[in-house]
Amino acid sequence: MPDIRLFNPPTLVKPVAGYSQVAVVNEGKMVYISGQVALDASGQLVGKDDFLAQAEQIYKNLQAAVEAAGGTFHNVIKLNFYCVDSVDPALIPGIREIRDKYVNTHNPPASTFVIVRRLIRPEWLIEIEAVAAV
Repeated sequence: MPDIRLFNPPTLVKPVAGYSQVAVVNEGKMVYISGQVALDASGQLVGKDDFLAQAEQIYKNLQAAVEAAGGTFHNVIKLNFYCVDSVDPALIPGIREIRDKYVNTHNPPASTFVIVRRLIRPEWLIEIEAVAAV
């Protein structure tokens, strides 16, 4: 396991959504994973008009990508979320439940969540990119 430290310094507000403010990588290989959308391995959309089904497929894609680089989801140190503004805000907390099935919840990755007008294809409701240290 690479030498990674995920933490919340006392000089910053403690996040209520369960993520780390800082990720420090002292050794290991950095892996940058492009934004993933809800397409399966054959290129078919999973979860048309279903935000949480799309998020679940995206996490499966991210897991496959980090494993292809020689790591596990516990190696993910940063997640960036891009969610379209048409998604019902009441559904957004469901992302954390899905995320928590994959990440190390004791030391969760640093995260950024952005609401955008739309993604490149209108049927995509969310896109997530990741950085891992393997």
